[in-house]
Amino acid sequence: MSVDTYVERARTRVRTEREAVDEKRAAFERFDRRVRSISAEPTPTASAAATAVTGPERRVNSAGDARCREVRRAFDETVRPHSLDDVEDADDESLLETVRSELTESVALALSPTTDAPFGPRLKRTIVGEATARRNEVVALAGALAREAEHLSDAGDVVDNVTERIVALDETPLTALGFEALEARHETLADLRTRCADLARRRQAFLEETTSNGVEAGVSHRQLPPYLYRDFPVDHPVLATAATLDATCDECQRAVRKHLVRRA
Repeated sequence: MSVDTYVERARTRVRTEREAVDEKRAAFERFDRRVRSISAEPTPTASAAATAVTGPERRVNSAGDARCREVRRAFDETVRPHSLDDVEDADDESLLETVRSELTESVALALSPTTDAPFGPRLKRTIVGEATARRNEVVALAGALAREAEHLSDAGDVVDNVTERIVALDETPLTALGFEALEARHETLADLRTRCADLARRRQAFLEETTSNGVEAGVSHRQLPPYLYRDFPVDHPVLATAATLDATCDECQRAVRKHLVRRA
């Protein structure tokens, strides 16, 4: 008898996502450093000759445009590649659309080449603040994924043990067992069903919890299955596996009871 489970596949998925999240956190940190390094001070007054040719307002706006362009380039080279990992038709999403999804619409509007907004201290603080908030969310997500990985490891141990016991029991046909051996097998299967039920209860309790990054951000564990396992054939791999194993044990118990009735 072979029993299919989804837990090992879920563990592989979580390992891959943890690597991606760690890379995204590092990307936000690089973006933050690059934005902080951009001066938000007004452009020094140019010479009178330059003023006569270009005008002070145009010079200031040009400097602001250059700084906003530098911020856009920093975002494009750090955060954007990691943001597009989860986007369908990523090639069709513009840079400013990605900025909007990661740093809010107001930041995207301020950085737009068509807005002509100056890169002053206020805009710089806003961008740094939004980047910090997103980084905190990513850190909280990394913590939640670490807890998910630990929970899946524990669940995997239970699943492996129950599966091995089922397979081992199946190696001896019921026709080769006496009445007392049949009773013992029925009890063993009952114990395995209890372990499946305990696993399901622990999983439900885990899903009701939240992983927080201090007071800055938190991730409800209820958000993890649709985010992690959206491409799986089941929405909840641990619960589905526990239910499958329980159903398998129940089927085996019913077969044992039939043999017990015949021997009675």
